[in-house]
Amino acid sequence: MSNYRQQQLIAELETQVEHLLTKSIGEWQLVQHSQFALKPSADGWSANECLQHLNSYGRYYLPAIQKAIDKAASGSTENFYSGWLGNYFTKMMMPKENGSLATKMKSPKDHAPTKILESHQVIAEFIEQQEMLLKLLHSAKCFDLNKVKVGISLAPFIKLKLGDVFMFLIVHLIRHGQQADRALSQSGIATKRWPSVSFPLL
Repeated sequence: MSNYRQQQLIAELETQVEHLLTKSIGEWQLVQHSQFALKPSADGWSANECLQHLNSYGRYYLPAIQKAIDKAASGSTENFYSGWLGNYFTKMMMPKENGSLATKMKSPKDHAPTKILESHQVIAEFIEQQEMLLKLLHSAKCFDLNKVKVGISLAPFIKLKLGDVFMFLIVHLIRHGQQADRALSQSGIATKRWPSVSFPLL
């Protein structure tokens, strides 16, 4: 397991989400639909499909997090102690420093895009979700991330600590956000460098 300073962890997660917002507003929104929806290969996802995949998870996790916070008793704590399952999910999802993936996984059918949607609508939903995620991170500063629990999308009866859900969710966003940028790069679109991810261990 990994242990973190709670407020420093939230601050780092906010930084990563703010970068996603800046990228989606300042870069992705400016790309034409035909380029944003272009597949890099026959079996590779386009940037459009990467964001559809992320939006599908956001539709589950953001309301679930809000509901968990609404039901929780307020009261922050100094340290967050990652659970073994949450820590496993986060490390499994985390891209390497060079952006390559340590572990490749097949997307669950419920979260796999089945067709290309209008790119600006996909990006608009993504932006709205990141704005909501920032609000949830801000609200979470007043709660103990060890005690608030959220069910995972594959099996809602399996509940993870809120801190683990935030970390897994945001690392997942980074993983597929970088994948979207790689797809755009292969279609000739220049993209800006991603910041490194550094969660503050105790």
